[in-house]
Amino acid sequence: MEQTGASVKGRIFVSCKREIHYSRELILDQHALVYVFAGTLELSYADQVHRFTQGTTLLIPRNQLGRMVKLPADGEPFSSLSILFPEALLKKFYAARTENPAEGKWKGHLALEKHPLLESLFSSLVPYFAMQDELPPELAEIKIAECLTVLDACNPHVQRLLSDFHEPGKVNLADFMEQHFLYNLPLEKLAYLSGRSLSTFKKDFEKVFKATPRRWLTRKRLEHAHYQIAVNKRKPTEIFIDAGFENLSHFSFAFKKHFGYNPGQAHELAAPRA
Repeated sequence: MEQTGASVKGRIFVSCKREIHYSRELILDQHALVYVFAGTLELSYADQVHRFTQGTTLLIPRNQLGRMVKLPADGEPFSSLSILFPEALLKKFYAARTENPAEGKWKGHLALEKHPLLESLFSSLVPYFAMQDELPPELAEIKIAECLTVLDACNPHVQRLLSDFHEPGKVNLADFMEQHFLYNLPLEKLAYLSGRSLSTFKKDFEKVFKATPRRWLTRKRLEHAHYQIAVNKRKPTEIFIDAGFENLSHFSFAFKKHFGYNPGQAHELAAPRA
């Protein structure tokens, strides 16, 4: 899931899910703060899965690729409060603060320990959401500034995450693609996250993998799906999204074209061809 249209102003909004809610791709264009009021929030990226329960405060950096699951608990819906921080406001807030270059860039999310100031901040926001799902821009700006002051007082590592606005650097393409091939993103976004223009991405890709990006991605996703069905005994309806496909019909068509039989027959027939 990609947040768009919020690059200028900050936003504060609530999420309430009575059923299990699965995101596709989660990639934010702003740093974000999430507070879990009830239920469990599950974040996964590459080969890592992290679970956060009621009372967790979590900072998620921009341009971090992953997936999100919102899980109700004890008969109560999942509910959370999220704050998106606009770049201009963060740069203004941290302009007068010195940064220690030796500390380096903060990698990954940051889970914050419980703190009375954080609890007080989130409690003060709850009444507003009885009226609407998102705070008005004028009020949101005031509360975001207050939130940054509180975060700065609660954890010394917050500045390292929130003051970082560097574009993704060029990474090893083979490692990057092996870790992220299941994410159903446009090639333009994959190129950007790998630190390349689209044309350079395609050129480098064919040098490394001896195939076009689309052909390689389709093959890798189908082989992953085959393993999940044949070995882990999962149903096609359970895995087609996780395998990077938009819908079940497209997945089934591509699967049969590649392997010669339907996904439902994978556990009975031969292993995937090389």
